[in-house]
Amino acid sequence: MNFDSNKPIYLQIADAICERVLSGDYMPEARIPSVREYGGEIGVNPNTVMRTYEKLTTDGVIYNKRGIGYFISPDAKEKILESERKTFLEEEWPAIARRISLLNIDKSMLKF
Repeated sequence: MNFDSNKPIYLQIADAICERVLSGDYMPEARIPSVREYGGEIGVNPNTVMRTYEKLTTDGVIYNKRGIGYFISPDAKEKILESERKTFLEEEWPAIARRISLLNIDKSMLKF
C-alpha cells in the first residue's frame, strides 16, 4: 500500500477498508484479517492497524467478536455511504461548484 504523507496512515487504512466494503470485496458479516495479519500484509505496525480497527469499530463499520476476530457490520455500506456523502457535500463539492461557476461550465457539458 502506498501512503500519502499528508494524512495519518491509520485513516488511509480505514479509507482502504471502506472502499473494499463499498466495492463489495468485503461483504456484511465477513471476517477481515486480524490486526497482525493485516499489518504484515500492508507492511505497517500492528498498533497502527489496531488504531484503524478501533476507529472503524467506533464508526460502526466493523465489530469485534472476542476471541474470533473482526467482522464487517451488517449495515457498514450504508454507514460508509452516509459518511462519505456528507464529507463530499460539505468539503469537496463547494470547491467543485466554485470551479464550475468560474469556468462557466453548463450542465449540458457535464457527462455522467
